[in-house]
Amino acid sequence: MGGRNQTSVTEFILLGITRDPKLQIPFFVLFLLVYIITLLGNIGIILITRLDSRLQTPMYFFLLHLSILDICYSSGITPIALQTFLVEKKTISFLGCAVQLYYFLYFATAELYLLAVMAYDRYVAICNPLLYPVIMSRRLCIQLLSAAHMGGFCTGIIHTVCTFHLSYCESNVINHFFCDIPPLLVLSCTETSINELVLFIVAGFNTIATFTAILISYIFILSSILRIRSAEGRYKAFNTCGSHFTAVLIFYGTLFFTYLRPASSYSMEQDRVVSVFYAVLIPMLNPLIYSLRNKEVKAALMKV
Repeated sequence: MGGRNQTSVTEFILLGITRDPKLQIPFFVLFLLVYIITLLGNIGIILITRLDSRLQTPMYFFLLHLSILDICYSSGITPIALQTFLVEKKTISFLGCAVQLYYFLYFATAELYLLAVMAYDRYVAICNPLLYPVIMSRRLCIQLLSAAHMGGFCTGIIHTVCTFHLSYCESNVINHFFCDIPPLLVLSCTETSINELVLFIVAGFNTIATFTAILISYIFILSSILRIRSAEGRYKAFNTCGSHFTAVLIFYGTLFFTYLRPASSYSMEQDRVVSVFYAVLIPMLNPLIYSLRNKEVKAALMKV
């Protein structure tokens, strides 16, 4: 990614989750189990939303694509993390690190925008139920999904180019289990203030813009639900939003903590633990949240 970049680093060393030899195998088994559950859970969501005729609605169209994003998101990180538990030389090539960072940012950002789209879908369903099939047409759903992917594409390109345009000429040891921006900036032997500013602006825009859209949608949803007279009607309306709202709280909470704070407060140990949560556990939790809290999904699972 060259030009002025006179990097002498051709590969990076990932320290992984832990350096304690006694914990390598238990962590490998745990992460492998999480990854298998992630794949099975998300593939299960994809299958039932394709096979069950009752789930051919915009809500489940977006849920299907959320599961696809979670599979891609998890598969870009977890297999390499698993490898670090088994091999003595925990290396990743310079290009491989850049590719991993790009795909991580692409799918994470696309998921942010997709969660905002799903909030808008719930807003239309609850606040304008009679117009829901007209407003949320197939064409609009595809356009909203395409916009989510465009947000991921642009974010991945911007951060990957900015990060790997830096010079890495001293240490090549990443104190992390995958290639992420903060630990890479620590390794650079050139000034990173511009990168930190770009990270704060782009991550801030993506996170705050999508979170604001979700917040506004839920304000209208809550207002509409409180006007429903029957307790059963309010419960049903709340239940349709509960899964999505739970997924939003978990995902945004970890991202706010990791990226929207000063570099001076960055802690490798703290952020490694938080990264495990949003990079490994959340793709597993999403299908569980949507299947355990959703009667239609549970019924479809039993039918399949």
